[in-house]
Amino acid sequence: MQAPQKSDQSEKATESVVQPARLFSAAVIVAALGYFVDIYDLILFSIVRVKSLNELGIIDKAEVTNQGLFLINMQMGGMLLGGILWGVLGDKRGRLSVLFGSILLYSLANLANGFVQTIDQYAWLRLIAGIGLAGELGAGITLVSESLPREKRGYGTMIVATVGVSGAMLGYWVGEQLGWRNAYFVGGGLGLALLLLRVSVFESGMFQQVQAQTNVSRGDFLSLFTNPVRLGKYLRVLLIGVPLWFVVGILVTLAPEFGRELGLTGEVTAGLAVFWCYFGLVFGDFFSGALSQLWHSRNKALKVFLAFCATLVAVYLFAIKGASPAVFYGVCFVLGISVGFWALFVTVAAEQFGTNLRATVATTAPNFARGAVVGLVPAFKYLSGALGFVPGAAVLGGVSLLVAFWAVSTLPESYGKDLNYTE
Repeated sequence: MQAPQKSDQSEKATESVVQPARLFSAAVIVAALGYFVDIYDLILFSIVRVKSLNELGIIDKAEVTNQGLFLINMQMGGMLLGGILWGVLGDKRGRLSVLFGSILLYSLANLANGFVQTIDQYAWLRLIAGIGLAGELGAGITLVSESLPREKRGYGTMIVATVGVSGAMLGYWVGEQLGWRNAYFVGGGLGLALLLLRVSVFESGMFQQVQAQTNVSRGDFLSLFTNPVRLGKYLRVLLIGVPLWFVVGILVTLAPEFGRELGLTGEVTAGLAVFWCYFGLVFGDFFSGALSQLWHSRNKALKVFLAFCATLVAVYLFAIKGASPAVFYGVCFVLGISVGFWALFVTVAAEQFGTNLRATVATTAPNFARGAVVGLVPAFKYLSGALGFVPGAAVLGGVSLLVAFWAVSTLPESYGKDLNYTE
């Protein structure tokens, strides 16, 4: 690392220049609204999956499941590609170019999704949308982290997440009231409208300082793999986010299938399960961010939430057999609270690395975690075939949670860390 050597007095002076103290700054507001639209689009397919596939001629329930998983994999595959693309650009070209470029791409893809007539069209547009969706959160969290003083940045990212995840609830309401095609049109329109706010946001001062240093390499994605210590830290960061996407990508997205396996007394829908899960996420992201600030520890808050998540996964899979749909949705809500550490996870990713690699890590980490669905889906298919639907999910969830807990336990604490340094 090439960490600058500064006295406490000069460090505070630099921090006051590059980090405005206003918590509700334009950067925080735009990042929060951008994440709101990002989550709206990211979760929208899970909400309208059955209705949209039925209208495109896929009626058989098993085929709806298979085609739905295929389209989810296309979207998540796009996010894997987009995570690298936007992350590198964020460190080379700046946080703002990625923030607004990603919003533009996923908004246009959203609009186009409203016109699809075939599964192939749907698949390619979910891939493009995935690429666009990959950039906003990482760029927004990086910009907010670098624009706020160290004692406030956790609150800033908490605001971004709490506002952002509520986009899923709007997605459910629009999808139910206006139909799946109009829901995509609304999402695209919201994103394009958000671009009008770009004139009020300024680039990160930390990035501009590093940009002026011609001897510092920026956005070198491969450098994450050439240093063993850096690689180990990066891989552990990635593993923290996998349990959330096990919950959302498997347990919640396949709610109708789990409802039948659990013998619920009535039908449940993926759309309503997503709604209640993300309603819980609003509270979870608020509480996890607040706890990390009050305890002065990101790692302690993450451990508590991972243990909470393990408990709720067990309740979901084994404690509600034969229950009513209302009980099922209630469990989805509390399950959502338990995985409400998403923004805290991305904040930790941003805080672990220097300014010249921060956007690369903060953008690739959440997308590689989201993209873990590409591996989780075939793993779940294999385990459910060998062990059964519910036991297979239990094994997969248990492994992902144990690995995530180990990753948190071995990462350096990053609360209050000075971010004004390079790798």
